[in-house]
Amino acid sequence: MPIASFKELIVWQKAINLAVLIYGLTDKFPRSEQYGLTSQMTRAAVSVSSNIAEGSIRGSKKDFKHFLRISSGSIAEL
Repeated sequence: MPIASFKELIVWQKAINLAVLIYGLTDKFPRSEQYGLTSQMTRAAVSVSSNIAEGSIRGSKKDFKHFLRISSGSIAEL
């Protein structure tokens, strides 16, 4: 059964929860890390759900798989 929106994907929902968690954790980091580690971690966390969303609307399974691989890379970076 096709999905109506990427928001129905459990993996996207979990990626959003991950980003919220990372923002909460990095908020406790020292100010000196605001433009270093904190920035890198929050960008990587947001990238996961963003790539899942973008890939889901590309129109082909091949494109979707490509964006899932990018998301996986962001998880590894995180």
